[in-house]
Amino acid sequence: MDWLQTIIIAIVEGLTEFLPVSSTGHMIIAESLLGVQSNEFVKAFTVIIQFGAILSVLVLYFKRFFQSWDFYWKLFIAFLPAAVLGFLFSDTIDALLESVTVVAVMLIAGGIFMLFADKLFAKTDKEQTIGIKKALIIGFCQCIAMIPGVSRSMATIVGGMSQKLTRKNAAEFSFFLAVPTMFAASAYKLLKLVMDPVEQAVLLDNLNVLIVGNIVAFVVAIVAINFFIDFLTKYGFKAFGYYRIIVGTVLLILLASGSNLSIH
Repeated sequence: MDWLQTIIIAIVEGLTEFLPVSSTGHMIIAESLLGVQSNEFVKAFTVIIQFGAILSVLVLYFKRFFQSWDFYWKLFIAFLPAAVLGFLFSDTIDALLESVTVVAVMLIAGGIFMLFADKLFAKTDKEQTIGIKKALIIGFCQCIAMIPGVSRSMATIVGGMSQKLTRKNAAEFSFFLAVPTMFAASAYKLLKLVMDPVEQAVLLDNLNVLIVGNIVAFVVAIVAINFFIDFLTKYGFKAFGYYRIIVGTVLLILLASGSNLSIH
């Protein structure tokens, strides 16, 4: 990956990490359009760079993130399903990271769902307490986002809304949950690279790429979070649903016309 590719992909990550449009899916699309060749480092980069965006949560919600042990316990409960399934199906998830077709199909499917999401769950303006059961359900919803194109934020926010949380409360818990989830995913990817002598050499050669990518994603994500919270609270999911359907449809048309969007 060259510097231009790194910066563009990092901007895409920062913009989309907290929007319900699938940051991983958009990075896969960006990598394909930029002609990035898929390898173990690129797959790891696609995961690790998300941690830079996630760190923006610690900056914007610094006081609220450092709360009681009860808050951390609920985060841990919500984090567990993704930790277990992510470890068990790591190779399958890596294989899906190479498929633009999977991203396109899931963008459309998720977009259609989002057109009706606001009506499916009764709107409430009353803040609800997040208990152990609600945290666990949101955690299982997060696992759906292991499929590229689904969107982690969409899955967890919808999971929260299904438990009677307000849009804002569901979005904020989704942001908090992203911190341990993406930290663990990033650490696991780094560990796999470090344990392989060949990939370790590649990692060391591209360490500056990872650092710059995370910094760019961090800065852009700070802007994106503020925009998303305000927009979601006022207007809901429908606009994002139309966007997902349009992008997914364009991708399928390009693939059907013989365009080479492979990142193998």
